[in-house]
Amino acid sequence: MAFERHVREECMIRAPEFLVRLRTHTVWEKSPVKLFCTVEGYPNPIVKWFKDNVIIDTASEPGRYRIDSKYGVHSLEIHRCEVRDTAQYTAVATNVHGQTSTNASVIVKRYRGEEEPYHSVLLPMQIPMLPEITYTKIDIMFLEKFEVTFGTEGETLTLVCKMMIVPDMANLQPEAQWYRDDVRIKESKWAEMKFGAGVARLTLTHLNKDDEGLYTLRMVTKGGSSQHCAYIFVRDAESTVVGAPGAPMDIKIHDANKDYVIVSWKPPNITSDSPVIGYFVDRCEVGTENWIQCNDSPIKICKYPVHGLFEGRSYMYRVRAVNNKGISRPSRVSEAVAALDPADLARLQVIHLERGKQIVICQDELEGDVKIPGPPTNVHASETSKIYVVLSWEPPAPRGRESLMYYIEKSMVGSGTWQRVNTQIPVRSPRYAVFDLAEGKQYLFRVLAVNKFGTSDASEPTAPIQVHELYGIPSAPGRILATRNTKTSVVVQWDPPKQAGGLIGYYIDSSIVGSKQWKTCNNKPVKHTRFVVHGLTTGQNFIFRVKAVNDVGFSEESQESSPINVHAALTSPSPPYGITLLACDGHSMTLGWKHPRYSGGSKITAYYIDQRDVADLHWKETNVPPIKERIYKVENLKEGSFYEFRIQAANLAGVGLPSDASDHFKCETWVMPEPGPSYDMTFCEVRNTSLVIQWRAPIYTGSSAVTGYHVDICEMGSEEWKTVNEKAVNHRYLKVSDLEEAKSYVFRVRAVNAAGVGKPSDVSEPVFVQARPETLEIASGVDEEGNIYMSYKCNEMTDISQFVWCKSYEEITEFDRVSIETEGDHSKIVFKNPDKEDLGTYSVSVTDTEGVSASYVLEDKELEKLMALSHEIRNPMIPLKTELSYEIFERGQVRFWLQAEKLSSAVNYRFIVNDQEVTNSETHKIKCDSSTGIIEMVMDKFTAHSEGTYTVQMQDGKAKNQSSLVLIGDVFKAALEEAEFQRKEYLRKQGPHFLEYLYWHVEEDCTVMLICKVANVKKETVFHWYKDEVEIIPEEPDNVMSGICKLPIPQFSKKDQGVFKATLTDDRGQDVSLFEVAGKVFDDIINGISRIAGSSASELKIQCTPEGIRLQCHMKYYTEEMRTVWSHKDTKISSSEKMRIGGTSEQIWLQICEPTDKDKGKYTIEILDAKQSYHRTIDLSGQAYTDAYAEFQRLKQAAFAEKNRGKVIGGLPDVVTIMENKTLSLTCTVFGDPTPEVVWYANEKEIELGDHFKVTLEQGKYASLTINGVSTEDSGKYGINVRNKYGGETVNVTVSVYKYGDDLPAPKLGQMPKPAPPPVQKPAAKQPQPPKTGRQTRK
Repeated sequence: MAFERHVREECMIRAPEFLVRLRTHTVWEKSPVKLFCTVEGYPNPIVKWFKDNVIIDTASEPGRYRIDSKYGVHSLEIHRCEVRDTAQYTAVATNVHGQTSTNASVIVKRYRGEEEPYHSVLLPMQIPMLPEITYTKIDIMFLEKFEVTFGTEGETLTLVCKMMIVPDMANLQPEAQWYRDDVRIKESKWAEMKFGAGVARLTLTHLNKDDEGLYTLRMVTKGGSSQHCAYIFVRDAESTVVGAPGAPMDIKIHDANKDYVIVSWKPPNITSDSPVIGYFVDRCEVGTENWIQCNDSPIKICKYPVHGLFEGRSYMYRVRAVNNKGISRPSRVSEAVAALDPADLARLQVIHLERGKQIVICQDELEGDVKIPGPPTNVHASETSKIYVVLSWEPPAPRGRESLMYYIEKSMVGSGTWQRVNTQIPVRSPRYAVFDLAEGKQYLFRVLAVNKFGTSDASEPTAPIQVHELYGIPSAPGRILATRNTKTSVVVQWDPPKQAGGLIGYYIDSSIVGSKQWKTCNNKPVKHTRFVVHGLTTGQNFIFRVKAVNDVGFSEESQESSPINVHAALTSPSPPYGITLLACDGHSMTLGWKHPRYSGGSKITAYYIDQRDVADLHWKETNVPPIKERIYKVENLKEGSFYEFRIQAANLAGVGLPSDASDHFKCETWVMPEPGPSYDMTFCEVRNTSLVIQWRAPIYTGSSAVTGYHVDICEMGSEEWKTVNEKAVNHRYLKVSDLEEAKSYVFRVRAVNAAGVGKPSDVSEPVFVQARPETLEIASGVDEEGNIYMSYKCNEMTDISQFVWCKSYEEITEFDRVSIETEGDHSKIVFKNPDKEDLGTYSVSVTDTEGVSASYVLEDKELEKLMALSHEIRNPMIPLKTELSYEIFERGQVRFWLQAEKLSSAVNYRFIVNDQEVTNSETHKIKCDSSTGIIEMVMDKFTAHSEGTYTVQMQDGKAKNQSSLVLIGDVFKAALEEAEFQRKEYLRKQGPHFLEYLYWHVEEDCTVMLICKVANVKKETVFHWYKDEVEIIPEEPDNVMSGICKLPIPQFSKKDQGVFKATLTDDRGQDVSLFEVAGKVFDDIINGISRIAGSSASELKIQCTPEGIRLQCHMKYYTEEMRTVWSHKDTKISSSEKMRIGGTSEQIWLQICEPTDKDKGKYTIEILDAKQSYHRTIDLSGQAYTDAYAEFQRLKQAAFAEKNRGKVIGGLPDVVTIMENKTLSLTCTVFGDPTPEVVWYANEKEIELGDHFKVTLEQGKYASLTINGVSTEDSGKYGINVRNKYGGETVNVTVSVYKYGDDLPAPKLGQMPKPAPPPVQKPAAKQPQPPKTGRQTRK
């Protein structure tokens, strides 16, 4: 069947084809029109509609267009046509095999019958005028938006918006425009803007309070714009002086002229008790870093005229605020402003010549030869305040070609005298600020113009001018009202002040009710009487106040608002979503849906469903009574029809907007054996790498019960689904771990029964895997009454939020084992009778929050710990620092004691020994120190009868405790032995004794010293040393009166192991100290020697021998028991025939036998002690190896010659005594390679062989000389010379012949034979020199 179906599908595969194409319609205005077309193809084509080649977006004008598709028939309906709907409409059908289209025109006419003057190019009829050109619509959807942000002066802040642009065409990108308080932001060193790849960024490189405000990002296209906005708050940076005010802001420059400008600014918000008393204005010439203070004393208003500038130079300005604590940080510097007269530009004239040339001349050049200028005109006060008057005038006309300066004169009304104001510095600008005027007096002013030719007449005097403020400090704002906005913000509104002259804006302060501490809400004045205060704590009660500010100062604070609890405002809920078909029996459908994302600040009380047949345009109500649950069975449906549904949610505020229409659901009976879809997926406990997903069981279970569930996961942007759990779980929750932080995932659930895996649920909405800031977890503990509980705190509670506690993610509805207590933003679950049945996973979620939830796994060990703590609280005990213990005093007394954390003076206590109470007595001294909490008993005599159990019982108020100590068996024996030892120690110290027993020390020359210290000695005290019970007599006897006795052990080695003993004796007694040098003690001594020897070791040196190259290291002392390691090229060397390791008492060596090139390289000797090692290294390579190898070869040849030369190796005596007429045979063994030649000598002459002398050499090694019938003439020195090519030697024998009856001659000592050097040539003629003496023996 599968093959047949595949063949049929292959035959059906084809590109889209329109069977019925669109046709043109002409309709009247406000009438509906419907375009139809029929298309076929396999797979089913997707049809999109276009108007004048622009895709139709039904969401852009809801209700205007309706697009339907049913059984291959596609339609576009325009409900109420307008003239602008006149256009060409196109339907484009697409599948994987191709694309096709059909188009038609729609012409909309008016009822008046007035024909439009323009004709269609396509149709031979008159049509209304076509609408304006419509540009390609670009849809922009913001994916990630910048939120309300708080920054601090000096920081860098970046606002980021990520968006999806459809269509995303490289040559048709929107323009990103940034605004602050509806004023477009320009690129500068303070603001950097970037846009690309769907991301718009604004970086504020150095935050200042000037940057505070409402920021708006507008993505502008030719077809419209999309925008997002959020408020950015900038806090004051930490002041360099504690208590100093914040910096002023918004520095502006006005009325700039040749030597004069006016600087204005906005004052900082102050909530402390130290108000601003004035401001300092600083200026800096561009190109320098020299800031100059313009005013000597602080100016109290937010405006100041600066004069004394140099014409043509540019300046920057800044302002600092002052209070009685200190001076603030400076404001952000202003933009550079040039000191120029703007009227100079108006005096320039341009004369255009032919060929594009032009001449620029000044009007002064056309005025002729004017020398002395005329008087200035129109002198008047352009600005007045309490401290200065700004005079303005017009330059004289004509003014002449020379540069002008001005002098100002003043006269008090009625005085009749004039006084020069600017006596030292002439004014170049037609502006001047006059200070130091008497308050309440009227003045007249006049101006004189001056050039190099002279001074003009004085101008006409001004009308009387009096210094006064145009306006004063504003009055306090009126009634203030705070209303809820979001979980962390409140809307504050107020009435404007009645006196608001020169108003700059308002500052808003907030305070937690009861705290009496006010904090600034905005650090830059706002101009409107409505402000949204952000950054508030959910659930807290706040009050607010407002003050107005102008350039004169601050108003009084307004009255405080009524307290308001910060929670989201109550509105109607958002639409439900995720409408799912859960089951269908042919005449009814069971629907499920998800809770609205926003509940509107009130509990959802009802849901209302609308339905319609897809062929019908009108919705009708499905339910009249409200639905309480998020599942509903829709009855009385027509089998085979397609339906769509929409749902509305309701709360106390009313009914919200309807949801989007559901998919088209076909009413047909479900008969599949597998389960239907699970539904209502929710997510909780979202952390950085994990989350918990929950769902509800399918309504339609199939042919058998559901046995488990599979959860699938897919990363956003991918189409690959992965199964989280290969083995189906039988519960309706799953913790998904090992996720990547800051990524989004979607999920779906598939139910399983005996027939197989069922239909997957709807795909969940994307879940962003990242823990919320300040995420809290469930805490467990025990309260003051000993109750075990789990508690949770939520900082985002709303008025309708509720804590939902679950066990194994099933809501706890039975309270026989637990109780739930909730108060405010805290909730806890209390266990009534906790036991192992209460073990498991507990979770809590908070409704009407953004997924606030947590879980806690109560394990066996944790429960045991909590139950133990509960028992301690319910049964109070006196806490003990130390349980009952004992210590033994010097004379063998035993002290039993314990220490409590705290005891009162009214504590009752008693000691019980073996169930018998012991009272205070001479033998048992009992006492208690309540200040330290120590209770003790001192036993004077601790004997074998003291074995048993010791207990202290105490009661202090209601608290009780006891502590016991069991002294039985081995524990008691150890205590008794210690007591006896201390008693004996006390007695021992009554006579001569060892203050410190024997111990060892290694001297710098590596001599080991055995040392002991003695006490209570006298001159008669005798000291002895022993080793293994054999007395040691040191070279220098010890002086016991010095208190220290020492035994040196030079050249320490394993032969010195044994038991050393020292004894002290006099008439008062004896003391003995034993010290066994073996095992670990021996190893420690060797380590001590190694430390000194290793630090004294010399560098490695090369010494050649006949066997090879020897590397040797000299040190103070060496013994084979020391731990040493030789290494070659960092590889450890073990002693072998090739590498022999050895040493003497003063050196250690490594013999490299028969070295080859492989033996080149770095050699290291490592001498180890217990803590560190000492390294010595030599590099046996290069010239060092060449020289050593040559020396080795020389020595080797010499040794080889010595080994193989001819020699006598045994058999000959030194002296032979023989009686006359006997036969003497001298026999010896000779050796040589090659076989040596043997020559016998008598009295240094070679023996002539014959019957009397016979010589034999057998097997090349047994040489003999036989003398037949010796006589006295044969007495003398005989020698044998053995020689080959490597050399030889001569051995002499003294022969004494005596007659019968004579005394034996005295023997004479001989000497060892001397080896002869190897011959240079054949030694035939040269006789060897016999030795002077020989060996002596007797035969």
